[in-house]
Amino acid sequence: MLCRRRHNIHYLRNLLTKVPKTAQPWVATMVRTVFDQPDAAAVSDQFTRVVETIEARFPDTATHLDDARDDLLAFASFPHEIWRQIWSNNPQERLNKEIRRRTDVVGIFPNRAAIIRLVGAVLAEQTDEWTEQRRYMGLEILAKARLTLIATDADETTTPTGPDPAAIAA
Repeated sequence: MLCRRRHNIHYLRNLLTKVPKTAQPWVATMVRTVFDQPDAAAVSDQFTRVVETIEARFPDTATHLDDARDDLLAFASFPHEIWRQIWSNNPQERLNKEIRRRTDVVGIFPNRAAIIRLVGAVLAEQTDEWTEQRRYMGLEILAKARLTLIATDADETTTPTGPDPAAIAA
């Protein structure tokens, strides 16, 4: 769900272009308060308050923010323990930087297969590191996230999602 969604930091940068430069710190601070809430209900309530507060001074910005509600609040449907990992795309950025560093050394590749081999080796190395040394998210937390009940659009009922993470990691 989140991989297709715009990252919160990038959205905030776009949102801030809709207000005067002098109001940008105020709007940014207001939006960031949404992510400091302890649970999903508080996140939703705070988001509503922020939109109403911003609407008083910048109605177009508030409309833009309200239109992005589902994207920005998608993290709240996951267990609180992994919110921090969901917010951050640092591991992905780090991996992209490593791929860029290694491909810059080569410069010009003789063919597409050579690029695929190099990038594949970097990705395999990252997979090995996460498998053997450390995990970004523990299996217990992933299992809890997978067992979260979600409503489907088709029948509006709730069903558990996905296979057992321990079976996947085995």
